[in-house]
Amino acid sequence: MVDLPGITRVPVHGQPENIYEHYSGYHYGKVDKNGEQRLSPLVTKADRAPEGLLRRLINPCVASQFWLKKLVQIQATIIARCLPEIVRKINEKLNASISELNRMPKTLSSVGEALTTFMGIVGSAKESLNKIIVRGEYDEYLEDKNMHCTARLVEMLNQYSGELHNCSENDLAGNFLMDEIQVLGEAKGIELPNFLPRTTFLSILQKKVEKVSHIPVAFVEKVWTYIEGVVISVLMHHSENYHQLQLSTRRAGHSLIARMKEHSRNWVTEIVQMEKLTDYTSNPEYMNDWSKLMAQQHDFTRDVLEKGYISTFKIEGLGEVPIAGLRGYEEHVLLQAFDLKMRMTAYWKIVLRRLVDFMALHLQFCLRNLVNKELQEEIVQELVGRHDGAIERMLEESPAVAAKREKLNVSIKLLSESNNVLGNIMDKIASNI
Repeated sequence: MVDLPGITRVPVHGQPENIYEHYSGYHYGKVDKNGEQRLSPLVTKADRAPEGLLRRLINPCVASQFWLKKLVQIQATIIARCLPEIVRKINEKLNASISELNRMPKTLSSVGEALTTFMGIVGSAKESLNKIIVRGEYDEYLEDKNMHCTARLVEMLNQYSGELHNCSENDLAGNFLMDEIQVLGEAKGIELPNFLPRTTFLSILQKKVEKVSHIPVAFVEKVWTYIEGVVISVLMHHSENYHQLQLSTRRAGHSLIARMKEHSRNWVTEIVQMEKLTDYTSNPEYMNDWSKLMAQQHDFTRDVLEKGYISTFKIEGLGEVPIAGLRGYEEHVLLQAFDLKMRMTAYWKIVLRRLVDFMALHLQFCLRNLVNKELQEEIVQELVGRHDGAIERMLEESPAVAAKREKLNVSIKLLSESNNVLGNIMDKIASNI
């Protein structure tokens, strides 16, 4: 390879004006028949800088120093404007990390500290349950409607009441007074015919109570299952930083709710049995309602026995009832059956109201007892009474908590260093602008 000098475009010292065209042809040469390119020998004078070239080179260099300094100042100004926002975000993250670290449980160093912490957890859980279940305050769980306990209990109680009334509605479609007439026939005895035997009323009452007896039992099962979920959720939330406690507190919660559920189930069974055995109320509404219903007995009997063209009769408080199938019975049977039906209609309202009201009172009493007394005793007995070292194990920090604490410490350290570095940069920029 031959290093040829460059071909000047500017003629110097007597060179022809077409110096570039003159030498360019020699430089490239031609390709022969063998495909090889031959370079023509070329002899030129040394290139010489044209007039004014040095000045034109120096002036831009001098100007570039000015613009470079100007550009640096502009960039520094832009950076200075952005840095405060970056520092603010770093400070926010730093403060959040510090707050989270402060909220973490402190490292326990003695059994006394562990026991104090344990009682604090039980106390805070008890207060939360008191707010949720007893007082109806749910500021700790604003978005979780399942934890709005009093509202959910009222909904379940209303649903329970509706199920009782729907299940016990009188069948008025085609068997009006038929059950009463049948029971009266089976209760006949050697006695005066114008007396209504008490056994007939109790017989019908027991059948009606038995028909709805499954509803109160299912209701207490449903309520305590819901309460169990609320209690366990609160206990797990307050003991989340001490996994050593969670197993024991969960076990205590399940055990206590199981006992409370069994107690309510037995109570409901007793209530249902009492309603079967005794027909009594001191509520004056019973006599008032029965009197209003019995005031229609004469018109009812007249339409059944005398107006064969009428197939239904409207009873205020019951609605339209069919009467065509009753015309084959004697008047005294119809009178007794109607009386028995109206007694049961008036009394059944009292029974249903008692089943709902007593249930509400029972639940309120049991829930207050659960929160204010039973729960704390059960948890303390589970952890301390078993002597299995649950309190001592609180001195050992869980791997998850330890890892989280280490991560927060590293984050706080890095954020603090970044904050200091940015502060120094801002100081330098401020001094140079």
